[in-house]
Amino acid sequence: MEGGKEDPAVFTSASLPSDPRLLATITNAYLGTRVYRDVLHVNGVYNGAVGDTHRADVPSPINVRMMVPGADSPSETFTLNTRTGTFSHELRSTDYMATQHIYAHHSLVHLMAFSITIRRSAPTTQPISVQLQTPFVPKSQDLDLKQGPDFQGAHYVYGQTLVPEVEGGPRPTIHMLWTPVPRAVTLGREEWEQSWEFLTAVAESEEEAKRSYSHGLALVATGSLLPSHTCAWATLRQGCSMDLDGPLPLQQALHGCLYYLLSAIPPRGSPGFLFHGISPGGLSNGTQGEDYWGHVFWDQDTWMFPNILLFCPEAARAILEYRIRRLEGALRNAQEQGYKGAKFPWESAATGREVCPEEIYGAQEIHVTGDVLMAFEQYYCTTQDQKLFREDGGWELVDAVARYWCSRMVWSKEEQCYHIRGVMPPDEHHCWVDNSVYTNAVAQRSLNFAADIARDFSIPVPEEWVDCAKKIKVPFDAEKQYHPEYDGYSPGEPVKQADVILLGFPLMHPMSPEVRRNDLEMYEPATELDGPAMTWSMFAVGWLELKEVQRAQSQLNKCFSNITEPFKIWVENSDGSGAVNFLTGMGGFLQAVLFGYTGFRITKTSLRFDPAFPEDIDRMKVTGVSYLGSKLKFTITKKEMRIKVTESPWDPAGSPLEAVLEASGQRFPLHGGQSVSFPTAAGWIQRASTEML
Repeated sequence: MEGGKEDPAVFTSASLPSDPRLLATITNAYLGTRVYRDVLHVNGVYNGAVGDTHRADVPSPINVRMMVPGADSPSETFTLNTRTGTFSHELRSTDYMATQHIYAHHSLVHLMAFSITIRRSAPTTQPISVQLQTPFVPKSQDLDLKQGPDFQGAHYVYGQTLVPEVEGGPRPTIHMLWTPVPRAVTLGREEWEQSWEFLTAVAESEEEAKRSYSHGLALVATGSLLPSHTCAWATLRQGCSMDLDGPLPLQQALHGCLYYLLSAIPPRGSPGFLFHGISPGGLSNGTQGEDYWGHVFWDQDTWMFPNILLFCPEAARAILEYRIRRLEGALRNAQEQGYKGAKFPWESAATGREVCPEEIYGAQEIHVTGDVLMAFEQYYCTTQDQKLFREDGGWELVDAVARYWCSRMVWSKEEQCYHIRGVMPPDEHHCWVDNSVYTNAVAQRSLNFAADIARDFSIPVPEEWVDCAKKIKVPFDAEKQYHPEYDGYSPGEPVKQADVILLGFPLMHPMSPEVRRNDLEMYEPATELDGPAMTWSMFAVGWLELKEVQRAQSQLNKCFSNITEPFKIWVENSDGSGAVNFLTGMGGFLQAVLFGYTGFRITKTSLRFDPAFPEDIDRMKVTGVSYLGSKLKFTITKKEMRIKVTESPWDPAGSPLEAVLEASGQRFPLHGGQSVSFPTAAGWIQRASTEML
């Protein structure tokens, strides 16, 4: 970078990590792998029955590494460039440089590719050969692969998964074409530079696999395959970014988190495939016994989704559509447990049925159903996309979740309120507890949202929804002025991870600043230091709410022990155990910055802001915030805040936005292409009132 400064978005190392789990991941919304791994995974393609279902391992033709054996081996570097969405391996000697670029194409999601370029750096005339080492064998433990005829120079295999998730369930067929990889590539005596391109196309139909491979070849012929990927990736990153004038490790962490999370989402426009959600370790992981086997948890809806929503509402909608398509499975889950409505599984894969290998989590960690609906609520408030609910199945899901919560409650004559009994809260150290405060609060929020959206659509609101929401017990200790985690919780009892503090954010459960502080102070020392990575982000958000910025930063700094070198891969637990490429922790970290430093809060009628950030951060710029069809750019210092509308809805009848300052009530119209600025203070963005028009 200019001035010799290290680029915080580029991670370079002279060696690879000794633990292969910590290698950089190369993914798009449909295909994913780790570099130099012998398998790749396909979005939504699982093998194995309930209790054993996992991402199907597909042999990876892009697991190829350059080598030049001999006493005078060249120096080498490995680079993950989060600005271009590529991983590079470079061999450099006095006579030449060989570079390999590996990537999963962001917009052409059925394609993965790598290129090899050899370029002379001295006027020699000797041939230069680079060996290409690959363990690739077209066999899989999860697929019945058969060889088909070559196509346009590519080899071709296809086959079905072996075991469906449930009897009669889907057994998808995978079709894969790939460019054969020679043992070596050679730059001829008279050549100064030469490149070789190797494609892999994967799809669930032969037609799509061949179409994608042909498209890739056509782009190779014009030298535009890699440029078309880097252009698509750059467009995405330019439209959703967080830039800080602050410590390099914090900047690097943000770039890394955004790279890994945004790699997992569908590209803008029609992706041509059904999206199957995001697992804690993403598509690069999830083989049998690894990273929760590629299942989808609340991690997607609570920890990753809010960031995706504010930057990429189309991708957020695709996540919700995944849940809608799994509604039938959720209805079956509730029915099998003796309840009405829809109970979303703790672990979801191909069908929406519960696939958690351990029964207790699926039976008791029911807060996931409320977490799913909270994502729908955040989406509705941010986009006002009524079509999703009126026409595309959203209302049926909302209604089914509300009915589930009502059927899950029992009336306590003694306390004159509704209880939810026998659950496991987010703190998984405890089970069979009654009235988990988080579970009950998220159930209450589900019912309130269901009633609100019914009123918006002029649908009669069942009395039961209103009654249950009003009378559900949300445990509170009036004497100590804090929220016990559940009935019978003893202060100081160890807690695995963020639980009660989630009431403040993201639930925004009504409470005074005093109670918010008491919850934070009660649970901070009780929470295990080496627990899941997302925990401390939520403590940071809480302290930022209370303007305790240095205390917030001390909590956020705990996250850095979960970030590994050199490619900023997160591990679930600071001791290295648990899931890797832990997108859940990354999502929490991003929320601590995107919602913590800015004070962003999604409400029914506005996007609130109330900035607070530490002394070592001078300026923050957030580009591409989506609200009610507009794209906004926020530039915030400790003294001044500037908001610019970079995109406006095409609908000329749509109401423009305005910024309102909380203390003074002063209003600033927000028009396309224009900026407004004011002293940094709390306020909100809303539709412009009629007197402003």
